[in-house]
Amino acid sequence: MLKGIPSILTPELLKILMEMGHGDTLCIGDGNFPAASIAKNCKLVRLDGHGVPEILDAILQLMPLDPYVEKPVNLMEVVPGDPVETPIWDEYKRIVEKHEPGTKVGNIERFQFYEEAKKAYAIIATGETALYANIILQKGVVK
Repeated sequence: MLKGIPSILTPELLKILMEMGHGDTLCIGDGNFPAASIAKNCKLVRLDGHGVPEILDAILQLMPLDPYVEKPVNLMEVVPGDPVETPIWDEYKRIVEKHEPGTKVGNIERFQFYEEAKKAYAIIATGETALYANIILQKGVVK
């Protein structure tokens, strides 16, 4: 254990966060996200049993978001016609605002989101049960 490091962040994930450079992306997938198949060319971290909000909050305590892009945080857009509600997005926006005030959050069409996730430095697979609870973060710089 270390002081000031959220215990949900495993040694493997801490190493990945340290390795990532400015502009690298990190995808946090919900329990339905095809993390293993999407992560064929990047690192895969399993945090089964944990929800995305607690992981997002822990990561943003340590990782800066990119201030040089319009939307360094992107969510998977709901497929048109799908009646699913996404209240978890409001929770994400509160967490992002807490750590990086004024940061804009965007949406990416489902299949484009998969393509962007394939380019991520790493993907975190979670046990999140909310639908459309996938998020991509772009790392910034520490000033």
